[in-house]
Amino acid sequence: MSADELGAWLRLLLTPGVGPEMARRLLAAFGPPEAVLSQSPAAWGSVAGARVARALGQEPAGLEQHLARARAWLAASPDHHVMQFADSGFPPELLQMADPPLLLWVQGDRQALLHPVRLAMVGSRNPTPQGQANAHQFARALAEAGVCVVSGLAAGVDGAAHEGALEGGGPTIAVVGTGLDTVYPRRHTELARRIAGAGCLVSEYLPGTGPHQSHFPRRNRLIAGLSQGTLVVEAAVQSGSLITARLAAEQGREVFAIPGSIHSPQARGCHALIRQGAKLVESAQDILEDLRLVPAAPVDGSLSRSAPPDEVGGEHDGLLQAMGFDPVGFDALQARTGIDTPTLQARLLELELQGQVARLPGGLLQRMGAA
Repeated sequence: MSADELGAWLRLLLTPGVGPEMARRLLAAFGPPEAVLSQSPAAWGSVAGARVARALGQEPAGLEQHLARARAWLAASPDHHVMQFADSGFPPELLQMADPPLLLWVQGDRQALLHPVRLAMVGSRNPTPQGQANAHQFARALAEAGVCVVSGLAAGVDGAAHEGALEGGGPTIAVVGTGLDTVYPRRHTELARRIAGAGCLVSEYLPGTGPHQSHFPRRNRLIAGLSQGTLVVEAAVQSGSLITARLAAEQGREVFAIPGSIHSPQARGCHALIRQGAKLVESAQDILEDLRLVPAAPVDGSLSRSAPPDEVGGEHDGLLQAMGFDPVGFDALQARTGIDTPTLQARLLELELQGQVARLPGGLLQRMGAA
């Protein structure tokens, strides 16, 4: 995109009263932004009304600063790109949406946006330890099988999904709700750098745009739109992850959900999705079969099940069986096992150090399955 084209795009999109829908109407009527801006006030008014026509006749406040920042960001690296919706490399799935983005800012390999199999993975920003492990291990198994994992770089499930995909050697796409010169949350700065090296980061927001609550629901529609399916790992009933799942379903994409404990608030969103028709999955293999991408040998990524009695061994197996997979308090566990307090505390500490048990808020304990 030339400097003049970029200037025309930014002038159009920054004009007061010209939101995405109005911009699409003007582009449909007159052609590219340069052609839109060359029209007469009367022509603008015939499409957009008198108020927008008056605004189009004036340079938007802050245009030069926005343009300078965008040019500086693009010049900072050959891996920094801006794409408009008519470009040949623009993801065709996004054009099928009711409100496609007009510009995409991309950091990294743009070809990841055209990867043949893309799956969104979303979930809680505050997952249980098991949910965090599930996100990481499902993403790793899917990446090893050739799937590009799409998520939102948020804390919790998103970050674990990106980490798992990178560990599995696959590309991963992070769709963010800020400009690409801002990493949110900041603790994912190094993760964002690694994602850009193996896949790409994507935003429809100009460089210099900080995090804002209203940006993330719009970000979610791009996560769903870029993907053939969406996997919800853990989610409360009222959560952005369910918005992403709903948007995916509305776009005719598959929705998958991992079940959890009936006692966990973080599982209720997934259970609600399953009741509404989402596909219950217990392994990455379930998803690969649905996407018709089945490797020769079964992949890792299945939720663990309790071992049959004849497979149990080791001094802690009876304690793990007594815990089950639901969160349990210390007193309840002691009542189940009859183990004295010092011995039980010592065994739980050992299991925690081995990664087989995690401590939850409220003094609860949870057995960790190998997802």
